Amino acid sequence: MNQSPAKSPSFLESLARDVATVLKSLGGSAHQNVVIDCVAALKRQRGEPVTHDLRQAVVEAFERYSDWFTRPFGDGSMRWALVAEPG
Repeated sequence: MNQSPAKSPSFLESLARDVATVLKSLGGSAHQNVVIDCVAALKRQRGEPVTHDLRQAVVEAFERYSDWFTRPFGDGSMRWALVAEPG
């Protein structure tokens, strides 16, 4: 079974690195919607396309790279925080 490009590890890692950059710039934590909006802005600044499925892809990257991130107020919380800088 082929993976779609949006689900490839390198694409998700790139998004996770963008999430880490955004969280670091916002002091280490922020609401999920703010993070996603800022990731979209980063992509636009770099001239990359921002597609309708970006929101889900960013959430998937956040979850896949869970050793970098946390939900400081527990599962179901919309607050995201940086645990460790990507290596």
